[in-house]
Amino acid sequence: MAFLADALDRVKPSATIAVTQKARELKAKGMDVIGLGAGEPDFDTPDTIKEAAIAAIARGETKYTPVSGIPQLREAIAAKFKRENGLDYKPEQTIVGTGGKQILFNAFMATLNKGDEVIIPAPYWVSYPEMVAICGGTPVFVEAGIETNFKLTPEKLEAVITPRTKWFLFNSPSNPSGAAYTKDEIKALTDVLMRHGHVWVLTDDIYEHLVYGDFTFHTPAEVEPGLYDRTLTMNGVSKAYSMTGWRIGYGAGPIQLIKAMDMIQGQQTSGAASISQWAAVEALNGTQDFIPKNREIFQGRRDLVVSMLNQATGLKCPVPEGAFYVYPSCAGLMGKTTPDGKVLKTDEDFVTSLLETEGVAVVQGSAFGLGPNFRISYATSEALLEEACSRIQRFCGSLKD
Repeated sequence: MAFLADALDRVKPSATIAVTQKARELKAKGMDVIGLGAGEPDFDTPDTIKEAAIAAIARGETKYTPVSGIPQLREAIAAKFKRENGLDYKPEQTIVGTGGKQILFNAFMATLNKGDEVIIPAPYWVSYPEMVAICGGTPVFVEAGIETNFKLTPEKLEAVITPRTKWFLFNSPSNPSGAAYTKDEIKALTDVLMRHGHVWVLTDDIYEHLVYGDFTFHTPAEVEPGLYDRTLTMNGVSKAYSMTGWRIGYGAGPIQLIKAMDMIQGQQTSGAASISQWAAVEALNGTQDFIPKNREIFQGRRDLVVSMLNQATGLKCPVPEGAFYVYPSCAGLMGKTTPDGKVLKTDEDFVTSLLETEGVAVVQGSAFGLGPNFRISYATSEALLEEACSRIQRFCGSLKD
């Protein structure tokens, strides 16, 4: 009898974590490595949020919390959805988890049966299909390629809906591409979903506040109120508030779904860390003045990286509307040979040779379901980004036909 669960056969390890680990190993051997694989802001958590956490410790807020979150945070979440998204949720329609990932996982665990399908536009965050698979569902991938700036068209969405479709998983702004959908683009997708009443929407809005220029963020249940009763809206404090290590995500949706997720979480982790929850109350209710400042810095980095990558031989890099990633195509370099005689057949060959030759760690696009591309996180200093992009230009220029 096998000891390990069959579920493990359905899951692959995280490619983003693997790249980070390989970069660490090369660094340990003395190589000058610039890591552009991390999905977290390089800014520190704002002092007001840290102080709220310290005050919570001083007050003795150190006990178990209710599974779905402390009342003060659930109220803050409901107020945030009303204030920023025009969505009316009662506090009991919200749930707090240890990161946005737990919200997604619990939603799938609470709803998926064997054979249920989840539509996932590609490129996608590496964890989406693995979570679906662990929970017994079937990921259904639909390509949103560079020709549509990595955005799914309504025609492609319509074509993959079947009687087995349970969820449509929507992420805007997107990890890995940074693509963000306009209100009209979302409306075109929600019009399709309104014709298929059995399909629920799980929207990952974690990069909501990181959009650039005059772009305005919208979320599906706001654009199409008819989807309110079959939408789970997920968000969190990790990206906009630089609170990745605090591990707080949250969601809001129909009460029967929230209760089911609460039941699973009650047998899994129970409530999220009490101190982190009090910090998140301050994040949502307190000053937001650091968000535009951080956004301006990110936009400058985006523009630098896009400009330099588009000057590299064989690369094509669209300008993303949000998040802190770019997703350039390296299709123009496939079949070329590196100075040490290796032929680049895949985007994985490209990122491996780039790391070994120039010490720049990026993640291959095939890990996100769409290649030949690679993902760069520009959540690091302009000086490092400029150096990294210079190395990428040098590497691309060194390749031979």
